[in-house]
Amino acid sequence: MNAYAIPRGPSRPRMAVGISGASGVVYGLRLLELLRELGVETHVTVSRAALLTMMHETDLKLSDIEARADVLYRSDDVAASISSGSFRTMGMIVAPCSMKTLAEIAQGVTSGLISRAAEVTLKERRRLVLLARETPLTESHLKNMLAVTRMGGIIAPPVPAFYARPAGIDAMVDQTLGRVLDLFDLDCAGVRRWVKAP
Repeated sequence: MNAYAIPRGPSRPRMAVGISGASGVVYGLRLLELLRELGVETHVTVSRAALLTMMHETDLKLSDIEARADVLYRSDDVAASISSGSFRTMGMIVAPCSMKTLAEIAQGVTSGLISRAAEVTLKERRRLVLLARETPLTESHLKNMLAVTRMGGIIAPPVPAFYARPAGIDAMVDQTLGRVLDLFDLDCAGVRRWVKAP
């Protein structure tokens, strides 16, 4: 897909999406589907490690991500639209977010487009949500999470909500992503919300 493609309409909201190499590539893939259903234009970059993870966790290929994205950028494309603050977006979601990507964002080391776009999101005071995916956590992981939080980012580990009584993995993924989209005031129909019984 051409990185310089003309957007479908000037009024469509845009979201930057990064898919890094942590386990859980399904979160990024499903996120793209949900954003499309909500009418949000997606500008996506995928790390090389994410492609390896996808090969192990699914039967999908990069072309399957391209089919779900409005615009797909190479992970080393420093001229990508999302690498500039003048390109307006609602914010950015990294799903999943590896500890390497988290560390780059926390320390301001932009070795690739995901961390560069995340840095741009923070400097423009837009919402940045990282689905940090690792366990157990080391002290450096926790320090990096705190650093990103202090900069205005949101750490949202993909933790299943069992009160929703998910029927399977797909339901767990949708519940988690629905709560992430809540952070952008995007209402995902599949979210089961807590209501205290009378």
